Amino acid sequence: MSVRLVFSAEDLLPVYDLVVIGAGPAGMAAAVEASKAGVRVAVLDENPRPGGQIYREITRNRPDERTYLGADYWKGRELANAFTECNADHAAKATVWSIDPAEAPGNDRHRVGVTAAGIARMIETPAVILATGAQERPMPVPGWTLPGVMTAGAAQIALKSSGLVPSGPIVLAGCGPLLYLLAGQLIDAGASNLTLLDTSQSTFRWNVLRGLPGFVLSPYLAKGLGLLFKTRRSIRVVTGVRSLEVLGRDRAESVRFATARGTETIDAATVLLHQGVIPSINLASAAGCPLIWNEAQRAFEPEADAVGRTPKQGILIAGDGAGIGGAQAAEIAGRIAAVAALADQGRMPRDASAASIERLRQQREKFLRGRSFLDALYAPRQVFLVPADPETIVCRCEEIPAGKLREAIALGPPGPNQLKTFVRCGMGPCQGRLCASTVTEIMATERGLSPGEVGTYRLRSPVKPVRLAELAGLPHAPRALKAVTGRDPVDHHLNETELPS
Repeated sequence: MSVRLVFSAEDLLPVYDLVVIGAGPAGMAAAVEASKAGVRVAVLDENPRPGGQIYREITRNRPDERTYLGADYWKGRELANAFTECNADHAAKATVWSIDPAEAPGNDRHRVGVTAAGIARMIETPAVILATGAQERPMPVPGWTLPGVMTAGAAQIALKSSGLVPSGPIVLAGCGPLLYLLAGQLIDAGASNLTLLDTSQSTFRWNVLRGLPGFVLSPYLAKGLGLLFKTRRSIRVVTGVRSLEVLGRDRAESVRFATARGTETIDAATVLLHQGVIPSINLASAAGCPLIWNEAQRAFEPEADAVGRTPKQGILIAGDGAGIGGAQAAEIAGRIAAVAALADQGRMPRDASAASIERLRQQREKFLRGRSFLDALYAPRQVFLVPADPETIVCRCEEIPAGKLREAIALGPPGPNQLKTFVRCGMGPCQGRLCASTVTEIMATERGLSPGEVGTYRLRSPVKPVRLAELAGLPHAPRALKAVTGRDPVDHHLNETELPS
């Protein structure tokens, strides 16, 4: 038994018992767990191979060639092997652009819009698990749109996918564990002339110290201390950074930053920005799942219960897409969501599923221990959440600066969705992925409200760009045929795939 590779959307079955979106730790684990019950599972993922961001290219990379990726990365090999051996359909390089929830009486199937190999299809399923993971929180600073500036996550993708290490002086700037993890990987990969500018707030704050006992008892203590020691021993680390600016004419040439000790400018051919990660919520939002504000993680997340069920019947969320918890917690969350989805369909006895979920939840708690400490320790500074410079670009797609946003906010739009109509911020190809959190933070500051009160963009399908030719190639449903021809396709013997000329 092994996973069936699907290269084109037309090779997908019309109906599945479970559709998993995303093939990271949560998605792979959900597919493995569900396939044990013998159900028909489809895994739809944008990447060419399974692994997600954290385990990117885990099935292709070799430990003896890329030792610098670290032990935690290679832990993903066992899960990836189990996934490749499970009885599921895996559509790689597939883009999911819509979920049409089942809301009509008597209909319990959701319709999922997916494109693969230039072919678009709608597949049906009574259960969807969103395992879309996390994305990096944007860090809009002056000069962040210059060539040579990218996110830390993008640099890590290049490192995992192709073993690429930037040349020349490298500056890593921002806050969060990933910044130190990437620094350690670059050091081991042979990078030289690295500087890390840590923009985190002071460690000696009550909410940080309050979470310290949990972190001491977590599996991450030794790893975290090891990373800090290794980084500080090997490269220059500057803490307490309060302002940051990337300088250069046609590309990044230097970085100017300020601390309590003064202002300094250092050379930089490559600047890697990172300000923590937040749940990827676009698909959940477009499917109608309510969003709630997580103050500790300073991000919106889909409303879901302890096993991942959302208020939308049959739509579950697992992993970092439901709240940041890390790869190992995400893997267990994927298994929990799969068991819950099967139990809801009556494919597992209630007693057995409840026992399995409880056992898995206890395992997950171990990996969530100390999360409150990390959330507080690496909380971003307000100055980097809300850019003060009016010329700093916030929406990269439409090139909207912070000053223009503030002018539009002063006109009185009640929220980010109405603000779109004033300045088109969030209406570009990324549909707000690179600006939504910043827009909310700016509006909250200008209005004297919390981000939770301001809200965020309300997404609609398609959540990813899809070509008109792909939509036109979809099989035509009876309602569409009747709308075009004025005739009932059943009465006039028209099938669902042909239109009269």
